[in-house]
Order: sequence, then structure tokens, then C-alpha cells
Amino acid sequence: MMFRKAICGVMLAVISVVAATPLLAEESAATVHLQERLKVAEEHSGGVLGVAARELDSGEEIFLNEKQRFPMASTYKIAVAGAVLSRVETGELSLAQMVDVPREMYVPSDIIAARLIHSGVALSVANLIELMLTESDNTATDMLMSISGGPEGATAWLREKGVKEQRVDRTVAEIYRDFFGLPDEPVIDLFDAMDAEELAAIDRAGGLPNAAYDASPKDTTTPRAMAALLKTIAEEKALSEEHTEFLLGVMARCRTGEGRLKAQLPEGARVAHKTGTIGGSVNDVGIVTLPDGRRFVIAAYIKQSAADIPAREAAIAEAARAVYDYFAGAQ
Repeated sequence: MMFRKAICGVMLAVISVVAATPLLAEESAATVHLQERLKVAEEHSGGVLGVAARELDSGEEIFLNEKQRFPMASTYKIAVAGAVLSRVETGELSLAQMVDVPREMYVPSDIIAARLIHSGVALSVANLIELMLTESDNTATDMLMSISGGPEGATAWLREKGVKEQRVDRTVAEIYRDFFGLPDEPVIDLFDAMDAEELAAIDRAGGLPNAAYDASPKDTTTPRAMAALLKTIAEEKALSEEHTEFLLGVMARCRTGEGRLKAQLPEGARVAHKTGTIGGSVNDVGIVTLPDGRRFVIAAYIKQSAADIPAREAAIAEAARAVYDYFAGAQ
């Protein structure tokens, strides 16, 4: 998620495939091959890789470390979007509603904080959601939290949808302060006061494992819980048809994480997704549509990795392709 641009011990893997119907003999060979490929992806990740995937038509599921908790980083922005859109549905908010964005709410991010440097910024709810999900803009995220019940509102929305193993606890500004040990002041002021050497140190720390952050249950999910949320969204059980279409349309325009879920998928596959990056974590979660129209949800999380970001991204790409090939029936 979350350091400037991105700010933005491999464990024994337990892999399982749960079929809606008993596996045939030829499917067993495919399952073994899938397990081998996911184990290799975890080795390449340099840390712990968690994967949960579900083919929506058959109900068949794939799991790797699916019950472990992982820092969500910016993948928690899906829950923030859900909480906002639920308030649009009740009439408390509207997508066209304009929201003032004061400078004191700025958090380092590529669009609002980096480019809208003059006072007088106001954006519609729809545009804030667009920036939050397509550019992972952190200022947009905190503004949306501020008008939709804060982290508590996002967590309450998750509970309403039956997702129990995922929680949103902090704004992005609060995560910054906790991760980097910053004082309780506007984050943009703290970063503006740093010299080049201090900013470089922040960049380095933002891409390395942080034991205290990793040990906290705050803003975490299990891969299985995220896959369950994505399934609920995809099946229009979380939001109305109109707002499901809006949300998935925005996620399909995601501009981050080109080296992750999408990187190794064949031409014709479509992905609506959300990435997350912070510390030793690199994540990507989304809904993949196969060329034949079948869909599967996938949540891929890496934690506690000191490998460089491209290596972690490549591990997620490997895992996603293994899952894709399994569901598509490739050998």
C-alpha cells in the first residue's frame, strides 16, 4: 500500500483443493501439479504466500495458508468502497456528491497529494472511489472513510456481509504513523519537512518487513475471508446490481500491480482487482473472467518477505497462472 509511490522465513505450505464433486482420476494429477506450482511460487516469494480461490460456477476452491492472517495493505480499500456504496444505496450519500479535500487530510499518494497541490480541491464520491481503487490513492481513501463511518464503518459493512475474518482498524494516515513511528500530526506536513536522506530512509523501510506491524491483527484478513468477500460482491449479494457493476468496473480499470495477478494470464482473460503493498507484504486480489465466461475469485497475499518487490510480484503472477490453468483445465 503505502510508502510514497507504493506506500506505493518461508513456512511449510498447506495446500488443499476442495471440489464440489469428487475428483476424477485425471483431475488428481492436475491437483498434484497445482500443488507443486503453488509451492514453487511460495519459495519464490521469499516469505509466506497465502492463496484462496473459488470457481464461481462449480464452487471448487483452492487454498494455501488460507487461515493465516495477512496485512491487507491497500486491498482493504475494497471494504471502504463497499461501505461507501452501501451508504449511496440508502441515500445517505450520492456518487455525484462533491467532497472538499482539505490539505490537512492529504496522505502521500500519486494523484491528490502529488498533483493537486493548490487549495480548493473538491472531488465527487465517484471520483474519489475511482482514484482509491485505480491509483490506490491514499488521500482519497481517508476522505471516503471520513464520510462513511471511518474504519469502524468498513468493518461493520464486512460483518453485515458475513465476512468475519477481515477487519479495518485504521485510516491510511494512522497506518503510516504506526508503521514508520511518526508523531500524531498531519502526515503530509511530516513528509514535507523531511530532507532527501530522510525520505530515502522512509522508502527503504516501506519495502522491508516490519515485525511489529506484521504481528498486529489490525487491518488484516485471511485469504479465505477476502475470497469470500469477492465472491459475495461478484454474485451481487453485497451491493445492488447497479453498484456492483460500478464497483467491478472501477476495479477492472486498476492501474497498479501490472506484474501481479494479470502478468502471466493469457490473452482474453479479464481481471477486476485491487493491489496492496507495505513492508514485507505484496498483495493482489480480484475476480478473473476466463475467455469462456466462467469466473473465479482469487486472493493472493505475501507477508514477511525481504525479497525485492518485482520478485514478490512475480510469485503472485506464478500463483495466479497456476490457479488459472487449473480452473481452465490446462495441463
